[in-house]
Amino acid sequence: MYGLKEMLLQEQKRLENIIAKVSKNRNGAPEGRLRISVDNGNARYYQCIEDRYGEYIPRENIELPRQLAQKAYDDDVIKVAESRRKLITRCLKGYDDDEIEQLFTSLHPERQKLIIPVESTFSQMEAKWYSEPYVGKTFKEGAPVILTENGERVRSKSEKILADYFFRNNILYKYEKPLHLASGMTVYPDFTFFSKKLRKEIYWEHEGMLDKSDYAMRAVKKLNSYQLNGIMFGERLILTFETEQDVLNSKIVSELVDKYLR
Repeated sequence: MYGLKEMLLQEQKRLENIIAKVSKNRNGAPEGRLRISVDNGNARYYQCIEDRYGEYIPRENIELPRQLAQKAYDDDVIKVAESRRKLITRCLKGYDDDEIEQLFTSLHPERQKLIIPVESTFSQMEAKWYSEPYVGKTFKEGAPVILTENGERVRSKSEKILADYFFRNNILYKYEKPLHLASGMTVYPDFTFFSKKLRKEIYWEHEGMLDKSDYAMRAVKKLNSYQLNGIMFGERLILTFETEQDVLNSKIVSELVDKYLR
């Protein structure tokens, strides 16, 4: 399952944070354990250190029962979290999402020609996706002609910067490829990619004039349409922003590419 390794790493990190947090909270916990006896609906609390039945905790001491109950709960949490963390660590050892694919891609090219892989490789899927024709959004008459290094026309200098970055880094994309949403609405993402991690399309929208109210209103409407159709920010939708005072940041672009497109 592609993406499983990343999910396991995230879960491992979550468990480590839980263990660290609970261990810190447990410092200074009182000795012993809590025993609760209920008689006619009234609960009585006992602190058990050496004695099985323990010493009665007076009602005015409301903190001690809470501390002992929390201690027991924290111990159970640490036990379960540690067990799950060790299990994930064992699963991750030597695991890679594309192990099956690597069996094929590691072969000599001449040998590859003789074999039908059990699953299409990412390169094969991406090439097929990239070869499929589409009709993009038309340009208004009189609009400035801005060409990328790949000879493709785009609508803004910022889009040219992005397109050139993708081109120089051998990242295949489709510019303004129509996306037909489940709601029946059609949008034209600035850039569409075939994700190696997800094995499906993901989208990049650059909102370049957010200091202009009319543009910002249209941008919000378009971005909301993605979410209303199950395409969420940080999952299948990548966003960059810009105003006249705060231009496109190349460091952010590089980090987004590394996170979503590598």
